Amino acid sequence: MTSAEKSEEAATPPPREAVNRAAGFVGEHGGSARAVVENLGRAGARIVLIGQDGAFGDMMVSDVTTGRSVVDAVDGLTDSEWDNETTSALRIDPEHRRRMGRTRG
Repeated sequence: MTSAEKSEEAATPPPREAVNRAAGFVGEHGGSARAVVENLGRAGARIVLIGQDGAFGDMMVSDVTTGRSVVDAVDGLTDSEWDNETTSALRIDPEHRRRMGRTRG
């Protein structure tokens, strides 16, 4: 990341609602969490949260820079990638797996 990109990222104020949701997630799931910020192009960016207890959640923001500013603003939230350590921390319960496997019709 260039110094200009870092300056732009630091200058982007995080949306209060996103910060509050992320902080609430951290508090409800063990006091710390990982965050993976995914670029979705024109749709914005997705912040995937993985709690210390393995629970996960997500939220949408306008872009990756905003997503990273949310992560930086929340104590206990660590910027992560989809590496082995992060995916191993994720726990998907059987009910969620059933819901994901249902067909719509």
